[in-house]
Amino acid sequence: MVFNLKGKSALVTGASGGIGSAVARALHNQGAELIINGTRSSELEKLAAELGNRVHVLQGDLADTNSIGCLAEEAEKISDNGIDILVNNAGITRDNLLVRLSDKDLMDVINLNLIAGFHLTRKIIRGMMKRKWGRIIGISSVVGITGNAGQTNYAAAKAGMIGFSKALALEGASRGITGNNIAPGFIKTPMTENLSEEQVTRLQANVPVGRLGEAEDVANAAVYLASSEASYVTGATLNINGGMAMP
Repeated sequence: MVFNLKGKSALVTGASGGIGSAVARALHNQGAELIINGTRSSELEKLAAELGNRVHVLQGDLADTNSIGCLAEEAEKISDNGIDILVNNAGITRDNLLVRLSDKDLMDVINLNLIAGFHLTRKIIRGMMKRKWGRIIGISSVVGITGNAGQTNYAAAKAGMIGFSKALALEGASRGITGNNIAPGFIKTPMTENLSEEQVTRLQANVPVGRLGEAEDVANAAVYLASSEASYVTGATLNINGGMAMP
């Protein structure tokens, strides 16, 4: 099925990364006008050049609260009718065992993976409420469901995204706004290209389907959740993990 997103505007954060750029491509392929955000301007410009028209680049670091407000304002100005689809994908990892985890690494991960999405959603949802239509999609992680040693900060942030979306779904339901999450498992991205063959084999051994996922697997789920066909899906988490977790 082709999901028609023509006439819709989408803001994708973390679009300079593997999953974020795949989500942006997929939404654009279905006709959406795109506003892409990230910290690596060269990657954003490269993606914009690849996709051609209906793409706008807004660079900014969402770890800075002031940048979030500016991003929301500029994004709303670019689109004639405001933002219809928000994909909260920006994130980082700062892995370490809890007893060795610094306060800075704890808060850096919580702030960007969870709090930034909270602030940006609060800005963007106002226009959605007026128009009585909106799609808010969080890119969580299988780690937010299962936990993972050495990632207490990341697991807490990603689990927080799931709880946030459930409450958001209840608040937005009467206004035609859905709030959902996607929880990817082990996905092939530029980051995983640095892993050794042995490391990849170990990862795949934990995945029932026997392979790493593709960024496009996540992107396809995002397109569905962004569509009108998903109007009865809210407060859900789609697990794109090859069977690693079946909550």
